[in-house]
Parts: sequence; C-alpha cells; structure tokens
Amino acid sequence: MLIDLPDAHIRYRPKWVDAQRADHWLQQLSQQTPWTQPQIKLYGRSIAVPRLVAWYGDTGAAYRYSGLVHDPLPWTPLLTDIRKRVEQEIGEPLNGVLLNLYRNGQDAMGWHSDDEPELGAQPLVVSLNLGATRRFDFRRKGASRIEYSLELEHGSLLVMSGPTQHHWQHQIARARKVATPRINLTFRQIISEPAL
Repeated sequence: MLIDLPDAHIRYRPKWVDAQRADHWLQQLSQQTPWTQPQIKLYGRSIAVPRLVAWYGDTGAAYRYSGLVHDPLPWTPLLTDIRKRVEQEIGEPLNGVLLNLYRNGQDAMGWHSDDEPELGAQPLVVSLNLGATRRFDFRRKGASRIEYSLELEHGSLLVMSGPTQHHWQHQIARARKVATPRINLTFRQIISEPAL
C-alpha cells in the first residue's frame, strides 16, 4: 500500500514474508549476529544507543551516522538471500544493511532522517521488520507534531524513497507494553564512501 504523505514516496507491504519464514529469520539473526552497542556523543556526554546494532555490506560500503563510521561486516549466506529477495521486490540494487535489535519496548530510535551524503540525492531505505510489532512515526522536518503513524508488523516491508528523507523524520518510540524483541533490517544503497 502507498502511504499518502506530501513530498514523500513510502510503500508498506504487510506480510511480505510468511510467518514461518519470518520466525526462522528472526531466530537465526538473533543468534548469528555479532551485536554491538555503540556509544554516541550527546551534549558533550558519551551515552550508549538504546538498541544493539550491526552493519553488513559490500567491501568499501562504510556508513557514517551519529558521528560514527561503521565498516561493513561481510555478507552472511542468510543476509545474502534476504538481500536478493528484497532487491527483486524493489527492482533496485542494495549494498548495505543496518541491523537493529530492539530487545524490548525500552529500546528505541529517536527522531532522525536517513539523509547522510553517502546515501545520495534520493536516499533509498528498505526496512524489513521481524518480531514484535512497533509503532513507526513520521513528522515534518522542523515540526514537533506526529503527522502519521504505522504499526510495523512481523514480516512486513517498508520502502522509503524519493524525497522522503529530505522532508520527513521518523522514530521508533519507547513502548512500555512491548516485552519481546524486534529485529529491523534497513537495507540501503551507499553511493560513495563518506568523507573522513
């Protein structure tokens, strides 16, 4: 389904993979991924991000965000398979994926746009959601009010492309009632290496 927001191109596919396959992917990725919890600088203090992460990609597909440079881990057979399926769905090449593990509802992602220079003029971000359903909010850049919210379900795919990242921010807010984990795979196309 197409999400109707101005200055954006956002598509959502619930049940993009069947529950059995999604369960298998969730279990395998939970166990196989060398999760880390990076520290970021915020107002002069070093704090741990409220989730665990891992960056995989083609050789040279380094990714910089929140002041950190992530060098890619080599693709695993499972991630290679998932990447091929996602590329077939969207008809675009993807050379990196950021895995986020939200251990429960206390893990979150603050307001941001995926508009780093290495993502190019029209960033393509494809989000595969496994595990707990979490609310995904959108707001206009410069605004404080949530304009649109979406429940990202187990096995669903969210595609953000075109001008979306230049006009909109998104977040995964804390959710007290969520007690189970969620893994989110955000596939990207790194256009160029970040300037260091």
